[in-house]
Amino acid sequence: MPGAGQQALTVREAAGEEARIDAFVSAHPDATPFHLTAWTHAVARGCGQRGRFLIAERDGAIVGYLPLTEVRSPLFGQALVSAGFAVGGGLIGEGVEPLAAAARAIGYPSVELRGGALPADWAIDDATYLGFVRPIAADDEGELLAIPRKQRAEVRKALANDLEVVTGGLALADEHYRIYAESVRNLGTPVFPRALFRAVLETMDADVLTVRHEGRAVASVLSLYFNGTVYPYWGGGTEAARGLRANDRMYFALMAHARARGCTQFDFGRSKAGTGPAAFKKNWGFVGTPLRYAKWSSGPAREVNPLNPKYALMVRTWKKLPLPVATLIGPWISRGLG
Repeated sequence: MPGAGQQALTVREAAGEEARIDAFVSAHPDATPFHLTAWTHAVARGCGQRGRFLIAERDGAIVGYLPLTEVRSPLFGQALVSAGFAVGGGLIGEGVEPLAAAARAIGYPSVELRGGALPADWAIDDATYLGFVRPIAADDEGELLAIPRKQRAEVRKALANDLEVVTGGLALADEHYRIYAESVRNLGTPVFPRALFRAVLETMDADVLTVRHEGRAVASVLSLYFNGTVYPYWGGGTEAARGLRANDRMYFALMAHARARGCTQFDFGRSKAGTGPAAFKKNWGFVGTPLRYAKWSSGPAREVNPLNPKYALMVRTWKKLPLPVATLIGPWISRGLG
């Protein structure tokens, strides 16, 4: 119950109030870059999926917030996702239950929340994904010492290789996309639309770090920056990257680059528990923390986890596709994953 003289909390959909919402997000300790309105707009622009913003207000001030993306796919069904195409997002602030109720009332068969405050009586998944975050060391030597011995040796070998590191924005976008598209094809998953990457680079605090060998890019990562944390979000390497240890060079260079930008935390993103990517991050000295996601559905919930056995044949087939074919048709599929 509101206190004496305090108005009751109200929930509504906001339009044209990006500055107010972003001010609330930037000041909230649980917020991520995926809560920023620019992320939702970049997804809409790059993937053609509409964004919506629900806010909870009291006494004229925003006290709670839920960004949503309307994800529509002929292959995977429909859902409201918070945040769309992100590993985080979800409800922040007050008004968890009324915001969740307002999301359900929009009329989609399923609502998915990736992190944040979770409403009661929704299906909770805290076993599928792990998040990996740790502080950035004060200098390169401290960073090396923070890496367990075996991986530290690999990083030192990478540092000894003839590799060039460059950073930039849109000028590196096409090079990054080529590498990322090859990387995800090799993993058996479709690449996201090129327009999504460009929209993020154009509208958010983001950049690209690329590792080159003999003038040719072999590894590249697009990272987001928010409230002192760097988020290496879309990264990958070519077949040649493994032998050159270019991925090791890339992430170590990103730690130094982020430190120079004033960052104090390195968010290595999420990985599925028990997978190779999760083990890779643990080898770097990151401790996996279970991520808590929630889902509400009025019927059978959609399933987009590529580890689901029903997608096994699709994944094996995708790995064998010629890269130009995978790059051409991948965005049509991936824009419906959300």
